[in-house]
Amino acid sequence: MTFVEKLQALRQLMAAQKIDAYIITAADPHISEYLPAHYKAIPFACGFTGSAGTLVITQGFAGLWTDSRYFTQAETQLSGSGYELVKLKVPHTPEYIDWLLQVLPKGAKVGFNHQLITVGLALEMKNSLTQREIAIIDVDFISTIWLDRVGLPKENAFLIGEEAAGLTISAKIKEVRAALKINGADYHFISSLDDIAWLFNLRGKDVDYNPVVLSFALITPVEVKLFIDAQKLTQTDIETLNQQGVTLYPYAEVAEALKKLPKATQIFIDPKRTCFGLYECLPSGSKIISGINPSTHLKSLKNSAEISHIRRAMLNDGIALTRFFKWMEDRFGKEKITEWSAAEKLAAFRAEQTSFVGLSFNTIAGYNANGALPHYSVTAESNLEILGDGLFLVDSGGQYLYGTTDITRVMPIGNCSSTQADDYTLVLKGLIEGSKLIFPEGTKGYQIDSICRKPLWEKAINFGHGTGHGIGFFLNVHEGPQNISPANVDVVFKPGMITSIEPGIYRPGKHGVRIENLVLCVPKGNSEFGDFLTFETLTLCFIDTTIINKTLLAVDQIAWLNQYNQRVFDQLQPHLSTEEATWLKEKCRPV
Repeated sequence: MTFVEKLQALRQLMAAQKIDAYIITAADPHISEYLPAHYKAIPFACGFTGSAGTLVITQGFAGLWTDSRYFTQAETQLSGSGYELVKLKVPHTPEYIDWLLQVLPKGAKVGFNHQLITVGLALEMKNSLTQREIAIIDVDFISTIWLDRVGLPKENAFLIGEEAAGLTISAKIKEVRAALKINGADYHFISSLDDIAWLFNLRGKDVDYNPVVLSFALITPVEVKLFIDAQKLTQTDIETLNQQGVTLYPYAEVAEALKKLPKATQIFIDPKRTCFGLYECLPSGSKIISGINPSTHLKSLKNSAEISHIRRAMLNDGIALTRFFKWMEDRFGKEKITEWSAAEKLAAFRAEQTSFVGLSFNTIAGYNANGALPHYSVTAESNLEILGDGLFLVDSGGQYLYGTTDITRVMPIGNCSSTQADDYTLVLKGLIEGSKLIFPEGTKGYQIDSICRKPLWEKAINFGHGTGHGIGFFLNVHEGPQNISPANVDVVFKPGMITSIEPGIYRPGKHGVRIENLVLCVPKGNSEFGDFLTFETLTLCFIDTTIINKTLLAVDQIAWLNQYNQRVFDQLQPHLSTEEATWLKEKCRPV
């Protein structure tokens, strides 16, 4: 079926069941960022492959609501699909609700799959629409027309040991139970896969790039239930879980287990990471205690064992990146290099490293105009040869046993313009200002965000994504609860949190610049004004200095850059060949 034919089929089903509007979300029952192939309904329906978007269909209109990161991509991918791009004014907001209120008549019906939408969003939609007597209906039309849909993943899973995780499963459960007691909850339901992976020291391959396993968890006063396909685990791992106080149940039995909870249950859930369909299974008399999962807070604070392993992953990653950029420079002009082949070569260099498991996300390798797309994904049609003059942006990361990396560097190609040099330097200034920041305890991400953006704002320049995100320990490359963005997220930075700093400048049709490191929040000391924190940069890869406009950098910024590049050389040099070390020494030469 073509996308137009699929749209027609959906409208026929809507008409048959008298559904006035049908919503398709980019989600699975675990509200994951990256989805198993079974749940990639939006690419199936319209061809759009971005990670953030919502389809809304009526008999007279079909649209994709997405944010500025994907405007160019969406316009291209939606061409001829029957869907139109609707540009979100505020990212990550359900602006289509207001649109539905404007176009639907009183008494209309809105349908969507309740398993594929968050509790928070479903309740917001319900509260808004019922004011116009518009009903919401639980319906799944996608399964009806997706005849060749792949099944759920069956990949094997495994446990990581205490020497890697730093804590036993039972110790983590004890910490979660202590948090539940503080919140007045007897029960706790968890559906977010990274929280479950952390809590049970569990890793797998069910989702691309994120080493997680499809599963749910239910903590009761007397039992810890893990709903999972037990065939994915070895008998030894099952016995370990049992010994740590965990009982396994079939994955498909989670809904019935929730329905059988006592009616007076006081249950803690995360409304942003729990699907509405399972929320509806809770007994009507339940007291719902909402908040961020306790495990989300706990896993954001990396312990000493995790930090030690992450340092090793950064070292391995730095070796691979050094060899990649040397290869690029050596082979440029001597053989054809494209965005695609460069990304493949980088993956190959990472694969040579001990403990490498896979990529932590789909590599963004964008030359010139393609680098101006923050979430660019190279295709056969867009694949540019890296030839001539300009900027080559590479945003990539690896999953290692045990650690997750995420880094962005920009490589000058040939001759670069003064505008490109200025943009590169301004972005670097933003990175440096965030990296060397000293701040009081209690500081939140939006405060740090403004400091990173200040060098750009002074030139009337801005960018449309956050400045930084948390990152997991051999887990999701995007991890909460902390972030660095303009949004007023009520989470303070604490020692042990690992976060990216990645300001950028994007000039559509011309070039893009983003420079990204991962930093560890550490204590800085105290004074009569309280305790202070700072960041330790973990990423080990030189920052190219050949196109810097030195006049835009302050003395202390130049000092930071020189010290950083020297540290990169000092730590990587013992692991490189003489030729590689000589090349890297030149790249790290002081400005």
